[in-house]
Amino acid sequence: MIDADGFRPNVGIIVCSPVGELLWARRIGQTSWQFPQGGIKREESPEQALYRELEEEVGLFADDVEILGRTQDWLRYQLPKRYTRRRRSACIGQKQIWFMLQLISDERKICLDLTQVPEFDSWQWVDYETPANEIVEFKRRVYSEALFELKTVWQQRFSASSIN
Repeated sequence: MIDADGFRPNVGIIVCSPVGELLWARRIGQTSWQFPQGGIKREESPEQALYRELEEEVGLFADDVEILGRTQDWLRYQLPKRYTRRRRSACIGQKQIWFMLQLISDERKICLDLTQVPEFDSWQWVDYETPANEIVEFKRRVYSEALFELKTVWQQRFSASSIN
């Protein structure tokens, strides 16, 4: 489902550890890392897509997390031309609603291979600043905007003294 401007609706998922570190996952067979994310199907709300993608990509379920916040509006990024040429649709990029979650179950529940085609092959906890600095260039602005918008929610939950 692509909107009139050529953007595909999507959710971005920021999972926080009990001390406020962020779940950072490596794309399978690549050296690039990112937050879990995925498309919103026509019949889904952003929250329904969040839980479906969370299960598919990192093996967590609704009762494993608590929603701390979400972005108020869509954040957009355009795909580089080298990615849009291969697509048959008129998709030029993603528009995303970002959710910040806290993991409330054991991190051993994180499982990257629940589906037949996993997205990730490794994960780690990182500090709050790492993702915006290390994400692929064309997603950098959206990551910075999402993390900036959600930082107050994160700060309210995790005191600076509990972060390494």
